[in-house]
Amino acid sequence: MTDSFVLSSLRTPFGKFGKGYSSVRPDDLAAGVIAALVERHVPDASLIDEAIFGNANGAGEENRNVARMSLLLAGLPTSIPGSTVNRLCGSGLDAAISAARMIETGDAELVIAGGVESMTRAPWVLMKPDKAFPAQNATLENTALGWRLVNPDMPQEWSVSLGLANEAVATKYKVSRVEQDEFAMRSHQLAAAAWDGGFYDLITAPVAGTDIVRDESIRSTTSMSDLAGLKPAFTPDGSITAGNASPLSDGAAAMLIGSSNVAATLGLPAVFRIASRAAHAVDPQWFGIAPIEAANRALAKAGIAWSQVGAVELNEAFAAQSLACVHEWGVDLQIVNARGGAIAIGHPLGASGIRILSTLVERMRVDNVQYGLAAICIGVGQALAVVIENLAYTSGAS
Repeated sequence: MTDSFVLSSLRTPFGKFGKGYSSVRPDDLAAGVIAALVERHVPDASLIDEAIFGNANGAGEENRNVARMSLLLAGLPTSIPGSTVNRLCGSGLDAAISAARMIETGDAELVIAGGVESMTRAPWVLMKPDKAFPAQNATLENTALGWRLVNPDMPQEWSVSLGLANEAVATKYKVSRVEQDEFAMRSHQLAAAAWDGGFYDLITAPVAGTDIVRDESIRSTTSMSDLAGLKPAFTPDGSITAGNASPLSDGAAAMLIGSSNVAATLGLPAVFRIASRAAHAVDPQWFGIAPIEAANRALAKAGIAWSQVGAVELNEAFAAQSLACVHEWGVDLQIVNARGGAIAIGHPLGASGIRILSTLVERMRVDNVQYGLAAICIGVGQALAVVIENLAYTSGAS
């Protein structure tokens, strides 16, 4: 088996639903980030063995296989194959895991792993009638987020809304409204400070034809009083609001995952080794806490303990489930999402896994962290986790 490494990454700033990227197709978002990444690091595109992209929708302009479509639109050689994976919110991280396996088994030397979502441009879908000229009305279904066209054989408790599911998480794990709002405010403050300090400069690239230069949903002036004034979004006496949950978003991200051999050819350091990964599943309505066990399993596979982890990137689908995971892990909140999270940055479903993994690697580089973990909850009761080892870690260095 050959070790696999995250060699470099790039993402778009993430856009608000219906705002800055509303006129940009998802395949163009993905093509732009692929082209920018290749231009920056891969002078000979024939070195790229494959591209794997995560995408949770696929029903619209992604045209079923957005990886292949985006490679073509990016102007890369037609000889490079592309496949698209769908594990809902975990699709991007799943793409990275799939790419790592290709490297480790010797099936490839260099793979572009990525993810993309335009929740703004996600289409409405309409079921075909069972027979011609139906007498009843037909209903359009929004494909931007959540369950749709649910099989009637599914137990109702499995297909509750994402928000209602996490109201149950907040109750079970005793996560208060104040804690959730504090976590949300922290996300915005840390994300704004990271952008102001230049942390994201090397791992983001603008989208052509737009003027978005940083994540569009960040509100640096968000206060506890602002958050406290928001009404519960799912139940009258609930604790989840629009302020302590991730927003609908648009964006794309990509990274180069390769072997040490191809890293040497490209002049890139083979430093951030993909040490392990794990998946876990629970009852669908408890998807928010699935990262707890996924992370524990990934650490066990890497042969390390939580005490050795210096950086965690956990996708903030909701503050309630994020805090439940952090509490159950028993880790210091200071090492979790230290440059902001999805509540501030945004959560374009297929792109989020690559976003958290690229942020993790950059944090480990800047902060001299030996072991880091990226984890993400996934609708319908799943989660993924990946452990990264920094081979350039220097003990005792600040």
